[in-house]
Amino acid sequence: MKFLKLFGRLKSVVIGMIHVKALPGTPLGCMQMSRITEEACREAEIYRDAGIDAVVIENMHDIPYSFSVGPEVTACLTAVCSAVRNICPQLPLGVQILSSANQQALAVALASGLDFIRAEGFVFSHVADEGLLNACAGDLLRYRKQIGAEHVQIFTDIKKKHSSHALTSDVSIAETAHAAEFFLSDGLIVTGAATGQQADPRELREVSKSVRIPVLIGSGVTYDNIESYIGANGMIVGSHFKEGGHWASAVDPERVKRFMGKIRELRQ
Repeated sequence: MKFLKLFGRLKSVVIGMIHVKALPGTPLGCMQMSRITEEACREAEIYRDAGIDAVVIENMHDIPYSFSVGPEVTACLTAVCSAVRNICPQLPLGVQILSSANQQALAVALASGLDFIRAEGFVFSHVADEGLLNACAGDLLRYRKQIGAEHVQIFTDIKKKHSSHALTSDVSIAETAHAAEFFLSDGLIVTGAATGQQADPRELREVSKSVRIPVLIGSGVTYDNIESYIGANGMIVGSHFKEGGHWASAVDPERVKRFMGKIRELRQ
C-alpha cells in the first residue's frame, strides 16, 4: 500500500500543518518572500524536532480565497516548499493550495519534491464559502498523469468544511467516500464543519467501514480527544499545535511535543 510505504505505518500518522503567511498579491500580503520562507522553515524545524510523522504546507493566510489562483501563488509556494524540503529531507511532505487549486498543488509538489497533496472538491458539487465548487477528479488525475507526478498521492476532502452540502443532502458521507474511492482517491479526509472544529467520530467509523483506502481526520484533533481518532490512518493537526489553539498563531513547540508524547504512549 502506498500509504504504508510513504509513512511507515498504517494507523495514527500525525501530520502537522504549516500555514504559510499571506503571499504576495493577496489582500493581507505584507511580508517579503525571504521572511515568509524563513517562518515556514522555522515551523518545519519545530515539527521535525518533535518527531512528527509528516507535514503539510498550506496558504491559509491568503484570505479571502479565490478559485482564480495566480501564477505568483504557485511560484511562491514552490519556493517555500523547496526550502521546507531542504529542512526536512526525509519527512513526508504535502501541500494544499486554497481554494481548490489542486492542479497547481500537484505542480508545486512535483517541482519541490513533495509526496502528497490535499485536494478539495474531488467528487460531487457543493457550495463553499468561496462559491460553487465542482468535482475535479477526472481532470486532476489526468493532469497528474500528463506531468509525470503519479508518485504524488492525492488525499481528498469529502463533505468539505466551510461548505453547504444541501446539493448532496441525499448522498451520505459513506456514499461520498465510496465515490471518491471509485474515482481513484489515494485517501479520504473527514473534517468538522469548520477549521479547528472536531470531526464526528461516528463519521470516521462509517467511512472507514465503507472503503478500503486510508481515512484521515482533517480538523479538530486535540491532546484531549486523541483517543477518539487513534484508529484513523492519519490525523492532520493545525489549530491545536498553535499558540492558544488558534490557527493563525505561531506553532507552539511545547504543544507539539506534548501531543506527540501522548500519541506515542497510545500507539504502544
